[in-house]
Amino acid sequence: MTWHPGDVPAALPLPSPRGRRALLRAALGGTAALGFAPTPAVAAPRPGAARPGTPVEAWRELVHGNKRWRARHQAHPHEGAEDRTAAVAGQHPFALILGCVDSRVPPELIFDQGLGDLMTVRSAGEVLDEAVLGSIAYGVLELGIPLVVVLGHQSCGAVAAAVKADETGEEPPAHIDYIAEAIRPAIDRSTAGAARIDATITANVRHVRALLAAEPDLAARVEARRLAIVGARYELGSQLMHHVH
Repeated sequence: MTWHPGDVPAALPLPSPRGRRALLRAALGGTAALGFAPTPAVAAPRPGAARPGTPVEAWRELVHGNKRWRARHQAHPHEGAEDRTAAVAGQHPFALILGCVDSRVPPELIFDQGLGDLMTVRSAGEVLDEAVLGSIAYGVLELGIPLVVVLGHQSCGAVAAAVKADETGEEPPAHIDYIAEAIRPAIDRSTAGAARIDATITANVRHVRALLAAEPDLAARVEARRLAIVGARYELGSQLMHHVH
């Protein structure tokens, strides 16, 4: 599928759907790769405007919000009394962020969004399990969210633990071993030391995005251009969120 130059994400053909449990054991393979146009300039939030309804609009809103965050010009939208009252009647988030549990990467802050704007699902290293998949499916299938962002980040402790376990053969503490095993297929063995951890952070984003893109219900929405699944990474030092191809 071809997108015009002014568009932001472009969904590519997906692999044949596979069973959910098989996906969780799969290595890298299959993707909803997305390409991006140059990042637009900082824009003011959308007071009184409808929330983004397409993948392109949703991504653009996140990019603008991250620019405000980085420039320390946050708008803190949708926090007023009227917004809180309106939220009682229902929710209409425009994007779902699958991020890490790291306390330094709160999606509502780094994207300068407010009440009801984002649905956030967080697990160490963005690891998928049935609860995470069910939460994402709820947001997409029941709420009609048009954009899912798999958000990794610089200096991810979960990825570092997975790399250490792989290199040393030492078993991580209880339950953390589950996280390490889920990240293991994404470990970049072409590098070593800190570079291996950093490369694996990005590779893990691609890995998780690929698994989501091959999930049948989500794949159908991507093919219908009602959904985009995007990989992204947040840099703690610069506060920049950028696309992971």
